[in-house]
Amino acid sequence: MKTCIQNKCFENSTAIMAILNVTPDSFSDGGKYTNIDAVLKRTDEMILQGADIIDIGGESTKPNYTQISCDEEIERVCPVVEQIKSRFDIPISVDTYKYNVAKTALECGADMINDIWGFKKSPNIAKLVKEHNAACCLMHNRENCDYSDFYDNVLSDLKESVKIAKSAGIVDEKIIIDGGVGFAKTQEQNLEILKCTKRLSKDIGLPVMVAASRKSVIGYVLDCDVSNRLEGTLAITAHALMNGARFVRVHDIAENRRVIDMINAITNGGV
Repeated sequence: MKTCIQNKCFENSTAIMAILNVTPDSFSDGGKYTNIDAVLKRTDEMILQGADIIDIGGESTKPNYTQISCDEEIERVCPVVEQIKSRFDIPISVDTYKYNVAKTALECGADMINDIWGFKKSPNIAKLVKEHNAACCLMHNRENCDYSDFYDNVLSDLKESVKIAKSAGIVDEKIIIDGGVGFAKTQEQNLEILKCTKRLSKDIGLPVMVAASRKSVIGYVLDCDVSNRLEGTLAITAHALMNGARFVRVHDIAENRRVIDMINAITNGGV
């Protein structure tokens, strides 16, 4: 399976989606990159460290987050998209579930929409993605943690998101799925969906992204705060790679790149 974003095709390896939050309140790096100079400096660093895609977030979606208006999110995100696209040759993803934000971001040059609601909050985003020949990541989410059969319910929910995408004409090469660690799940369920990475990809037939960097499930297992979750994140990246995940969404680029490169060297029998 290959995934094509911008002019790049990702196949047979695990790519790094680098997190760039232009928010004042994200759970890990809120407030660090709220001016364009800091954004461009960080983008340059991430590319040098091995990022394959930059994922720009304009609204924090941490637990109990405060939703902002579309206009405010556009003001945060779209100038950043334009500035990065004018200076760097790297695919840009925008983390949003709002139609107007997605529309403006794609018009500004974004190559991908990373939707934490899997096109279910705003199904018409799928048509925008198709019109712009963009890619999408469809994350599992729901309003509650009430599951009759956890894995089967997650699988069914994601299949509904994929159906929305395909009904709009988006081809398989432009679709990534994400099990939604940290969203509508208990900590035990977060661990279960991580365990099911290979199964999820096989059952849906699309590439999987694992997005668990610095998340609370690591604090739950290791009893550590957000500033001490690097080792846990790296363990998840290693597990994701060894179970067929094609993308990992992370904060710490260099460290995750080393893990991926080391595992690939062992698996492939050389550097």
